[in-house]
Amino acid sequence: MTESPAARTTPFPDKWARVAGTPTVEIFHTAIRKLVAERLAASGKTWEEAVQDPALELTRADFEQLEADLLATGYRFQMSATVSLKEDPDKYRPVAGLTDSGTQERDEQGRSIVGTGDNVFRTAEDVTGTARFVSTVESVMEMLVGGVPDGIIAVIDDSGGTLTAPILGDFAGVVCMGGTIRSHLGILTREFGVPCLMAAVIDGLADGDRVTVEYSKPAADVYATADAAAGQRARIIKLS
Repeated sequence: MTESPAARTTPFPDKWARVAGTPTVEIFHTAIRKLVAERLAASGKTWEEAVQDPALELTRADFEQLEADLLATGYRFQMSATVSLKEDPDKYRPVAGLTDSGTQERDEQGRSIVGTGDNVFRTAEDVTGTARFVSTVESVMEMLVGGVPDGIIAVIDDSGGTLTAPILGDFAGVVCMGGTIRSHLGILTREFGVPCLMAAVIDGLADGDRVTVEYSKPAADVYATADAAAGQRARIIKLS
């Protein structure tokens, strides 16, 4: 069932059947439609003539200005790769959890729980190793050429499955800050036999920390209720 014209935010309710799936996409679509309509009107051409005129094409500068207008409102993009935040910090929201909130829970031995995640598959024992944030081509090349040190637990973002593919099998474990256990990375780590947490939420974990990851917990159940799923999540425990 389509939305009524009154419910739409697009300025062309008769042409566009419904609004976009997210407000950000709708903002861009609306701005582009408005820009095209203005240029068409100013050109004096028919639509058939205008679409054949290279002089009326939208340019990179046009799209950069649309982005600048959006950012000027205070909006910031949600990054999917931490390298984006590094390269354009003014465009992206800070990554929640990578700094120490000071409010971590403690495990039975009083150690800080610095993260949780959905276990892809169950191992016989938990894994202890060194957390290493792997989010750049340079870091992957370093380990590709020099080898992955023993006991590295790679902490990666949404794009990390592709980025780390050449060395994925050499990690002692993986913690991914995105995806689900059904994601491609979950499938790859399961095939490589590399323990993996997906959809990890991290709080206070730093590069180089010694950690124990509860890969021995049962694999996450994708059909579990929200409350049950929360109780299934494996913990990342900081040792030093």
